Amino acid sequence: MTPADKPTFYFIGVTTGASSIMRVFPKWAAHLRLGDVAIKGIDLKPHDTVDNYRAVTRFIKEDPLSLGALVTTHKLDLYAACADLFDEIDPHARLMAETSCLSKRDGRLICHAKDPISSGLALDGFLPAHHFAETGAELLSMGAGGSTIALTWHLAQPSRGANRPARIVVTDRTRSRLDHIRAIHESFGCDIPCDYVLADRPEVNDAQMASLKPGSLVVNATGLGKDAPGSPLTFDGAFPQDGIVWELNYRGDLVFLDQARAQQDARDLQIEDGWTYFIHGWTQVIAEVFDVAIPTSGPDFDAISDIAAEATGRVQAKS
Repeated sequence: MTPADKPTFYFIGVTTGASSIMRVFPKWAAHLRLGDVAIKGIDLKPHDTVDNYRAVTRFIKEDPLSLGALVTTHKLDLYAACADLFDEIDPHARLMAETSCLSKRDGRLICHAKDPISSGLALDGFLPAHHFAETGAELLSMGAGGSTIALTWHLAQPSRGANRPARIVVTDRTRSRLDHIRAIHESFGCDIPCDYVLADRPEVNDAQMASLKPGSLVVNATGLGKDAPGSPLTFDGAFPQDGIVWELNYRGDLVFLDQARAQQDARDLQIEDGWTYFIHGWTQVIAEVFDVAIPTSGPDFDAISDIAAEATGRVQAKS
């Protein structure tokens, strides 16, 4: 971390150099007319030390040309380590005790949680209309980190009426993460039945998936397949008939996607990867950090998505 020599936007992650954003951001910056700006990655270990999280946060706060950051993987840990360093915390970040975005205004460091917005935009973009209301389907989200917190908050909103999961199952390898998400669900008055399951081996996730009703949504929010190899499931795990499968990652070995595709025809699965989540996640943060308006749908959003696809060589087709 050296002082920036031009306006600089940071990506705080684990393997940031492998991310498509390093190729996409310069093209987005030109399209959005952000000027002569840079993006730099800061790699930290999952569940890194408090000292490292604080050093990164202080650097961004104190360096004049460091404008802000997108945070992935470290959303909960960075917030826990650095909450006292933020000059302002937005309501979502305070409720969920996490940060996915750091921005600065007039020298003040602001902590945001953008996942409730970006995950909701991505999910509602592919979920069939009135899906939960019409099917009685449930949700299994494997991994109790920031993405699952945001996703379950979005799906539990009373404004969705009957179009909410009949039951929510959250699994994680760490009891403290399960306790944390349970406390957050209680704090916002989640009235959907929820199960919090310690899954210290993939067979536990297999069993939870087998208990789901037809049409249920299964989400890999563990980071396995990107931040670490593998999948939270075994190859014997059976996806729900007519289910919807969402891999939050868009890069890596993506074993979870391979497992779903092996059952796609037999179980009539709708399979989605994390590409649109990637687009919404980044554009929501860029809009905040650079104080610009970025559309979330329509031709202008499609143009932004097409720029990213061209920069990465991605074929724009549904799974």
